Amino acid sequence: MNELSPRNRGGRDHGAVAPSSQPPARRGFRGGPFGVLDVGTTKIVCLIGRAESDGTLRVLGFGWQRAMGVRAGAITDIAEAEQAIRAAVGQAEEMADLRLRGVSVNLSCGEPVSRLLNVQWPIGGRAVGEADVRRLVAEGRQRGLSSGREQIHAMPLDFEVDGTAGVTDPRGLHCDHLAMRLHVLDAATAALRNLQTTVARCDLELTELVSAPVASGLATLVEDERALGTIVIDMGGGTTSLAVFHEGSVVHTAQLRVGGAHVTNDIARMLSTQITQAERMKVMDGFALASPDDDHTMLSVPLVGEPEHQFASVPRSMLVSIIRPRIEETFELLRDKIDAVGLGHAAGGRVVLTGGASQLVGVAQVAQAILGRQVRLGQPSAWRGMPDIATGPAFATAAGLLAWAAGDGRAVSDIDFTSSQPAGVVGWLRSLFGGQG
Repeated sequence: MNELSPRNRGGRDHGAVAPSSQPPARRGFRGGPFGVLDVGTTKIVCLIGRAESDGTLRVLGFGWQRAMGVRAGAITDIAEAEQAIRAAVGQAEEMADLRLRGVSVNLSCGEPVSRLLNVQWPIGGRAVGEADVRRLVAEGRQRGLSSGREQIHAMPLDFEVDGTAGVTDPRGLHCDHLAMRLHVLDAATAALRNLQTTVARCDLELTELVSAPVASGLATLVEDERALGTIVIDMGGGTTSLAVFHEGSVVHTAQLRVGGAHVTNDIARMLSTQITQAERMKVMDGFALASPDDDHTMLSVPLVGEPEHQFASVPRSMLVSIIRPRIEETFELLRDKIDAVGLGHAAGGRVVLTGGASQLVGVAQVAQAILGRQVRLGQPSAWRGMPDIATGPAFATAAGLLAWAAGDGRAVSDIDFTSSQPAGVVGWLRSLFGGQG
């Protein structure tokens, strides 16, 4: 793929230019257009889209590049990451014929931590207003502050009106006391600063950060799975993360610093071959489960540092014996994280795997055996205009980011809670970098 040169804006408007006649969006989607950016360990993806009048989303622009300067979801080289982001964004902008001013970005860095808080507020018998909901969220955010960390999400899950639970929007209801469950997600400040710096150097505003497995869930789950309880496991190149959906909302997220790149490194190290060859072997011949033919199927392995014609011949069973322990370890660690938070019942009996590393043959069967739940491979929603190359599990986060930007996955989605988040990441980042051009 040919990389585009860095974006040269000149005197053009930095805002996203929409058509003059924008059709109204249904199902709560905002019209758009929206720009989203998936910053991963192995690839950088940019999508530009808008909501259609029938409630679906349309992709206007798409760009992707091999990731540089990113490791385990975190920025390790700002200059290299900037180059890759500029190229991906430039491709999407050229396809959409518009310029982006800001983007919603996935959160995979900073060791994100998820918590549930219960907050109450006295109403005194009057009708609940928007200001009351904002006060509850602000109070929950204040209680959830941690030193050296910044809040990413503070999402209301549901409300309780004078002891009656399960209220999705309390505005207009009369009550004495209003309670709320709030899902708070925070991450390390330093990692967020590096991400923001990189995005700002691309002449873009980081408008919102979205947990990667939350975005993947929005792209891959059907409504019943969100309601009844499902665990989404996003298996990326440098990290593996999970989100627990229950009663239509995200109640927990967690992350491991282990991904498909670690499987590749295991193969390269154990077979003394190059990283690129190890990746090819993983994709073309790799299995997470053994088969009867593995001992008799021989693979040619070019040895690192040897002449080009120097190969070793190994049975496929050796490749499987390298891959499977890493996959088993990953799901055992995920099982421990699920058990530690006591959300087994809320998570239901279903797991949806997505992300590029989930496509390895046999991964679903290993997950089912270790997690003890039904497992399926999740394909992202086929938004109109999405290129065929971007319809697989590896692009689930990007597709879900677009749905989030349009308003999916939010309680009382018509309230912008960022304005009441003085200590939150968006306000903090804007104040920190607001003076930069």
